Amino acid sequence: MSTPEQNRQPQIHPTAVVDEGAVIGQGTKIWHFCHISAKSVLGDECQLGQNVFIDNDVVVGNGVKIQNNVSLYKGVMVADQCFIGPSAVFTNVINPRAAVVRKSEFKPTQLEKGVSIGANATIVCGVTLGAFAFVGAGAVVTEDVKPYALVVGVPAKQVGWMSAFGETLQFDEQGMATCSGSGQQYQLKDGQVKLVS
Repeated sequence: MSTPEQNRQPQIHPTAVVDEGAVIGQGTKIWHFCHISAKSVLGDECQLGQNVFIDNDVVVGNGVKIQNNVSLYKGVMVADQCFIGPSAVFTNVINPRAAVVRKSEFKPTQLEKGVSIGANATIVCGVTLGAFAFVGAGAVVTEDVKPYALVVGVPAKQVGWMSAFGETLQFDEQGMATCSGSGQQYQLKDGQVKLVS
């Protein structure tokens, strides 16, 4: 029987490659065929599905879930409690050409706390996804996404708002909405949503 302390140790599948120098947080699970680069940081209690690649200088916060076949390249920063769906794609150069070296032109991509990204979505580099933003499956994000915004389509457009609990928010005439899952209240004011209680 394992002890609580043993349960907090990182669990790394034998097929995964973790380069020397990588920082792996307590309780983090890394599954088959992953590659974690030497200068990367994974927080506590993360879960990485099969075939995930984490590049140098990528920082992943605590409680992040990264599903199968996702690559996070240099310039991607992931805050706590984000969800990245299977086969989601992140770019790091706006105008790539095989014959032109543009490593000095990598553009940063920021996922703020609680962001969810659906399967097969593409996040073009240089954008910020605001806290608890929700990117629908297959969407192509080419510009910043507001906190709590729900975006879908190609290119991605905002079609609504989502609570931190993951439920659609319906605002009344006073700009107030209650999450049906958590009971928390949100306010929509000047095109921005914030949690009020």
